[in-house]
Amino acid sequence: MKRFLWLILLVAAAGAATIVLVPALTIHPFRPQTASGVAWSYAFKRAAPSATAVALAIVLASAALLWRGSRRWWRRGAILLIVATTGLATWFARQNHFEWMFNPLAKADYVSIADARTFLVDAEIVMGIDVNGAAFAYPIRQLAYHHVVNDIVGGTPLVVTY
Repeated sequence: MKRFLWLILLVAAAGAATIVLVPALTIHPFRPQTASGVAWSYAFKRAAPSATAVALAIVLASAALLWRGSRRWWRRGAILLIVATTGLATWFARQNHFEWMFNPLAKADYVSIADARTFLVDAEIVMGIDVNGAAFAYPIRQLAYHHVVNDIVGGTPLVVTY
């Protein structure tokens, strides 16, 4: 019976980790991806919140049953590690880690053209916009880092992206 519980514990924990790790390790910007890999990843990403919740419930139930019969410290340590890992996977399934990679610039600051020459070189590429007579330029070097700028230009809310 104990071996069966350990098997259930390990399979549920591995399933939770797999359903979270496949999309996290497969979908990356600026790296070649296959259509089938992306399709699988998005299917896993959609199923991950409910699947990891079920896996965590199974892991907690198995761990509770195994805890009472485990007298050795290393077995209890392994149980705690497996529960913690599954809990982490369950939490991560509800996160959008792509937002962590692309930290939007929430408030853009501007300088005059003369002052911009202090941190821009002559060959610097900028993305410019003119809305309702208000013109602004965004250096590509900064957009490449943030990827997204939330801004208001000429009274119009914009999301500037590169």
